[in-house]
Amino acid sequence: MDNAVKGADRIRIHPHHAIAEFAKVLWHLRAILAVLLALFLVLSVAMYYVGGAVDAATHAQSSLGHTFYFCAVTALTIGYGDVVPTSTLGRIIAILLGVQGMLITGVTTASAVYAIQVAAHRAGLLQG
Repeated sequence: MDNAVKGADRIRIHPHHAIAEFAKVLWHLRAILAVLLALFLVLSVAMYYVGGAVDAATHAQSSLGHTFYFCAVTALTIGYGDVVPTSTLGRIIAILLGVQGMLITGVTTASAVYAIQVAAHRAGLLQG
C-alpha cells in the first residue's frame, strides 16, 4: 500500500467546514428558496380560501392556522389526514404543495451533499 492510502484512514472531514459550506450554498440559493417560500404562502392562502380544507373529525371548516398546518404537513409529504381538502381546486393545490415539498427537499439534500463533498475535498479525501 502506498503512503497516501495508508494515511487516508486518519483524514477526517471537519464538521464545521461542511456546515459552513452548506450555509454558503444555501445563501447562494436564497433567491430560489425565497421563491419557494413565497409560493408556499400563496398556495396556503389559496387553500384556505378556495381549497375547502376541513377538519376530518368534525367536518368543520379549518381555521387559518390549521390550514397552514395542513399545507406544511403536505409539503413535507407527511400527510396525517386530520385536515383534508374537499374541493377539486383544493386537491390540486395539495398536489402542488407535495411537488413543492419534493423540490425543497431535493435542493436541500443536494446542497448538503455538495457541502460534504467540498469538505471532503478540503480534507484531502477527494482528488480533483
